[in-house]
Amino acid sequence: MTGRLDDAARCDWIALARAPKVGPVTFFQLIAKFGDPGRAIKAMPGLSADRDSAATELDESRALGADIICAGEDIYPELLNELSPPPPVISIKGNAELFERPTIALVGARDASAAGRKLARMIARDLGAGGLVTASGMARGIDGEVHAASLETGTIAVLAGGVDQIYPPQHAELYHEICAQGLIVSERALGHRATARDFPRRNRIITGLAIGTVVIEAAERSGSLISARMAGEQGREVMAVPGSPLDARAAGTNRLLRNGATLVRDAADIIEAVSTQIDRADVFVQQTLPLDGTPVETQDDDQMVARILEALSPTPMPIAEIARASGCSARECAARLMELELDGVALTHAGGLASRA
Repeated sequence: MTGRLDDAARCDWIALARAPKVGPVTFFQLIAKFGDPGRAIKAMPGLSADRDSAATELDESRALGADIICAGEDIYPELLNELSPPPPVISIKGNAELFERPTIALVGARDASAAGRKLARMIARDLGAGGLVTASGMARGIDGEVHAASLETGTIAVLAGGVDQIYPPQHAELYHEICAQGLIVSERALGHRATARDFPRRNRIITGLAIGTVVIEAAERSGSLISARMAGEQGREVMAVPGSPLDARAAGTNRLLRNGATLVRDAADIIEAVSTQIDRADVFVQQTLPLDGTPVETQDDDQMVARILEALSPTPMPIAEIARASGCSARECAARLMELELDGVALTHAGGLASRA
């Protein structure tokens, strides 16, 4: 299929996709057998495919400012189309041009820690500043932080219910902001209220839209781990942020790392992990440190290095604080810390922290 379907054909796709007991696998089996949804509906009246309801849904979606697109259409996201099978139809509301840019899925705990929330914001902001789109599920915790931090640069929220169903209710303002600046996506019909079985399908779309999935805080039994498994099955990069073994919210992410997920600390690590799948000319890493505009001196400064070493402790501290204690700029401090890390005497950590090795 190329281009876009006319409304009659689109209604056939919607009617067959919404028919009771017709999931994505059955849908495409019927397409393979009959050639298109219209023929399948005529050949099998027992499917109870309702074209009138499909036409109503299409009209109501457009009245809402949303659209329904079918697998194989030009506007349908390329990566999602690669799934086996892809969602037959998806509803969208917002900026569909975001589908054309490389996307990273960021997911994690609803009851996220303050540190996890801060890290999610930093990574999402820096990925957006670097030219990538973020994708998540608009849930409480990590999801909400990701969307809020990357609104201006591009974020995609995939809902378990219809595109008109705001869940959780406390994210009503965020939902409207995403509609205005980002993109809302759903596989379900307009007006559908999410049930427990809808969330795995939502997660499959989140990871299906992305070239890589990053998990930030996830307990041992977590929907985020389902997302990671789906990403792996889809052939996408699976990444995780390490956490304290004493925090149950990091148990799932640490297990992912033990099982082979790529360890990431910041946006730069993520971009490096997916570098073969993106056009590096269009992607760059935004500095997360509060650096000033002073060029970094290239000559050796033994006294400065000594002061930085003296300021370091085994406990990770903000680089800005280390710079202040050392009497140098944050930019100079970051440059020296990189040299010290290569020498094996210092360590830099996610969130702009550093410690003595």
